[in-house]
Amino acid sequence: MSTPPATALAWATADPYAAALRAGHGPLFLRRTDGWLLPLEVERWCARADAVDRDVLDRCEGTVLDVGCGPGRLVAELAGRGRVGLGIDVSEAAVDHTVRLGGQALRRSVFEPLPGEGRWGTVLLMDGNVGIGGDPRALLDRVARILRPGGLLIAETAPEDVDERVRVHITDARATAGDPFPWARLGTRALLRHARGWEQTDQWAADGRRFAALRSRSASSSAEPPKRTALISSQRARNTSAGSPVADR
Repeated sequence: MSTPPATALAWATADPYAAALRAGHGPLFLRRTDGWLLPLEVERWCARADAVDRDVLDRCEGTVLDVGCGPGRLVAELAGRGRVGLGIDVSEAAVDHTVRLGGQALRRSVFEPLPGEGRWGTVLLMDGNVGIGGDPRALLDRVARILRPGGLLIAETAPEDVDERVRVHITDARATAGDPFPWARLGTRALLRHARGWEQTDQWAADGRRFAALRSRSASSSAEPPKRTALISSQRARNTSAGSPVADR
């Protein structure tokens, strides 16, 4: 499957985003074409995993792929626990930050070929990343192919009941990066409507944040059966080539 170029390129080349990650703070927003601003929680993203994050990680099964890992707090927490985890992000600044925290990260879009496809135990879509690409069903279909049959998706949804597809810019309210790109905002009910073929296992709220856990079909024609366990290599997974940080043994 090809990567949505507008979305990936926008985040990868967004100077305000990279500058915010380097500084560890905002302001940073997604700005709709009508001028409406969605604040992005850069300070929380750049901090260590908090109690809500740790509860999410407690629910994860097997190997964990954090899609749109940002500055890497979740991947670093997994590494500290001795868990097998990998973050992917299209932003070089995000991957660099993740590696500095001690996590494994790869500069890659979720729509590009990924290591261990069809064998991941859990995929995370945190911090609004259920909006990646602006097409929730396409993203869910892609995640189903990444997971092992019966694998777990944990998604953080919008705190309100919303289901919208928009075009946005990344901005710090002073500079705006690139062309607008597609994004989606979904509340839990909207996510469940789009999750055809998935089994809902749980939904919960904590500290003003909302989450849903879904399980993929136990048998899928679109995913390879789990032949071997996916293991992260000891090398730092920063290469942007097709080289894989996941080794089969």
